[in-house]
Amino acid sequence: MRLLINALAKYIFGLLLVGLLLFLPAGTLNYRGGWLFIGLLFIPMLVMGAVLLVKTPDLLAKRLRVREKETAQKGVVAAAALIFIGAFVLAGLDYRYGWTDVPPWLTWAAAVIMLLAYGMYAEVMRENAYLFRTVEVQEGQRVIDTGLYGIVRHPMYTSTVLLYLAIPLVLGSWASFCVMLLYPAAIVFRIRNEEAVLTEGLPGYEEYKKRVKYRLIPMIW
Repeated sequence: MRLLINALAKYIFGLLLVGLLLFLPAGTLNYRGGWLFIGLLFIPMLVMGAVLLVKTPDLLAKRLRVREKETAQKGVVAAAALIFIGAFVLAGLDYRYGWTDVPPWLTWAAAVIMLLAYGMYAEVMRENAYLFRTVEVQEGQRVIDTGLYGIVRHPMYTSTVLLYLAIPLVLGSWASFCVMLLYPAAIVFRIRNEEAVLTEGLPGYEEYKKRVKYRLIPMIW
């Protein structure tokens, strides 16, 4: 029950925060892109949370832990938060003042990418029971090298990059998209620091890096 209350509280807080960041700058609730985005993000999130609560409550509890121990990661989390706030506020202002225009076909294509990225995110959680939101090595943790982890070393970050780059297009704002381009740079920094932590503290991770060469995108990086 305590886990359920904690999860619902964070879910409702996130929903209200995103709504405020979008609709206040937009100056109206009649922002279709904003509602489309909220539906695409929070409905799958609710379903996934319910599944985790029933099947793997321990993993859900881990995912709700967001306080980083690594000093470098605290900076990344703060930078990512500023990127998201800036991107959402700018999208609302863009809608309000009509600065840029995303064609409808691209908005719907981005919506499909969002859903696919969320499906990839769910698969990563299914494959890896050690998936904290914070960077740390857990007791008894082992290297996962099958499934998506046999293709890239950080498939969760691959899914989030796809997800977050699609968000501004769903919101219909090129201005917001330009801000969100900073997110992959933050992820690259996070990955470099995370791999240093895992190499030092997780047995077999050095060998895993030699077997799976690419971190984020196959054939690129």
